Amino acid sequence: MIVNSTELQNNFGKYLVLANQEEVIVTRNGNPIAKLVPVTYGKMLSERWPSSEIIMESTAKYNDSLGKSTYEEFLELTKDNELRYEYIDGQIYMLASPKTEHQSALTELFGNFYNFFQGKPCRPFVAPYDIVLRTSSNQINSVQPDLAVICDLEQHLGEDGFYKGVPALVIEILSESTRRKDLVSKLNLYMEAGVKEYWIVNPLNKEITVYLFEDLNIKDSTTYKNGESALSFSFLGLSVPLNVVFARPY
Repeated sequence: MIVNSTELQNNFGKYLVLANQEEVIVTRNGNPIAKLVPVTYGKMLSERWPSSEIIMESTAKYNDSLGKSTYEEFLELTKDNELRYEYIDGQIYMLASPKTEHQSALTELFGNFYNFFQGKPCRPFVAPYDIVLRTSSNQINSVQPDLAVICDLEQHLGEDGFYKGVPALVIEILSESTRRKDLVSKLNLYMEAGVKEYWIVNPLNKEITVYLFEDLNIKDSTTYKNGESALSFSFLGLSVPLNVVFARPY
């Protein structure tokens, strides 16, 4: 099946379903640019279709790469599209809906952060909220961290209503489909882009690791286990009990 990029954007869900039955070739100006294909567990799709553009992050237990694209192509794909995407190191990721365990942890974290930052100049924001970051090599990236603490919103709020700065603190909650990206790609991205502190929340083993970045390096890090309270390096007094974050949601 062959479909142009505009039709794909307008009916993406339909073509994801059709891709389970046959390959869907995507064209732009009559030229093939990408291919939607059924995924195969345990095998990287980038080894099979290196010319494709999108990384599919599904609710299943894998995280597959389909190749590179430009930032302009990412903007074209996501324009007026209700699906959620991230763009990291030239790769497009489509984000799956989070599970209950993930949302329960996020709710508890946001509640703690909201209470702590009441009356303070910084504010916590939860996904979906686009953050555009540039690395030291000037690579443009667009991410939707689970939670971000922003302290310079007034100075960096664009006329289009989007935030243009760098968060002081970012939190990502791991899932089986995102753990590699969160542990490696996003850690490097946040460090290079100027984020001061990065929390990795792991519901799988009920741990929270807090990284402190300085001069494009990891200055310090601490891993907190269930029963302890995670402490912020940057914000004195910010403390989150892990038994609350990882409490059963039912």
